[in-house]
Amino acid sequence: MSVVKIENLLFRWSAQSRACLDIPALEVRAGEHIFLYGPSGSGKSTLLGLLGGVLVPEQGTLALLDHQLTAMSSAARDRLRADHIGFLFQQFNLIPYLSVLDNVLLSCRFSSRRRERAIASGNTLHEEAQRLLDHLDIAAELQHRPVTQLSVGQQQRVAAARALIGRPEIVIADEPTSALDAERQTAFLDLLSRECITAGATLLFVSHDRRLSAGFDREIALPAINRALTEKEAA
Repeated sequence: MSVVKIENLLFRWSAQSRACLDIPALEVRAGEHIFLYGPSGSGKSTLLGLLGGVLVPEQGTLALLDHQLTAMSSAARDRLRADHIGFLFQQFNLIPYLSVLDNVLLSCRFSSRRRERAIASGNTLHEEAQRLLDHLDIAAELQHRPVTQLSVGQQQRVAAARALIGRPEIVIADEPTSALDAERQTAFLDLLSRECITAGATLLFVSHDRRLSAGFDREIALPAINRALTEKEAA
């Protein structure tokens, strides 16, 4: 089963600007762990905006879990994103005045579907959040503290727990290891991969650093599939 399927996708920021994405085809299968890489300016963040339904392509088709995003309203795309995608951002986007536990629970407060899936194993919602935090090496005594009292590495793992709770079908990680040293990057990638396997989630990990690609099922070079970059170089 395809969780992402793109055909003849074209996106540009305005009618007068050059296309920044021109992708003839891209397919991601359920359960795959994909490493998507490209230099700054290659369109990585724009592609993530399209996959999340925040942006809409000018041309082509973009299907997410068999839903054609181009045919959906903005509100329907927002609901699809909240119910089915766990986002892990480069800057983490944690709420500073909330506790560690409450930050993790935010995903389930926005999505009843993820809340139901989180408790399907028999745990309460808080127990499921605590289970994820335990697996991601956030000690119990830290879980009720304000998230601002944690180290950068700990905050990153809290953001991962928030992305994973409720077992979303797709986890999208946008350069989440950029603030970590090499040893901590490797440890975090191992944790993230293990949790995605446990949840049966498809992982799309986006980075400019190809050294992080070990252990993924497949590598995709955005410059190789984005014709807009070739046309830009030719111009």
